[in-house]
Amino acid sequence: MIEEYHFGSITINGNTYNYDVEVRWTDEVLKWWRKESHVIDVEDIQRAIEQNPEVIIIGTGESGLAKVTEETKNFIKEKGIELIIDKTEEAVKTFNIIKEGSIEEEGKQKKVIGLFHLTC
Repeated sequence: MIEEYHFGSITINGNTYNYDVEVRWTDEVLKWWRKESHVIDVEDIQRAIEQNPEVIIIGTGESGLAKVTEETKNFIKEKGIELIIDKTEEAVKTFNIIKEGSIEEEGKQKKVIGLFHLTC
């Protein structure tokens, strides 16, 4: 569960991170890096894709300055993965709703991965 997000930091399960993160439905948190700081390209989401998620949520920063390329959007959709892109504050809320809601409603954890850019 993501407790809070503020510009430059995110708190997940009691731990605060000051770098961009990949958060998995299993509660695993990994450092997330991109080849270009404000461009999210196919190679930047490969590790997430390899987990075969049902949903990928991309947080594009506080002001939404990070951009997901059309190639990346198409690549994710071609894999049959639902894609949600929003400013990080809203993306975090959506991640929590999907993660918690899937357990309550379906009784099984939906495979959701959040990729969160914490600044800009």
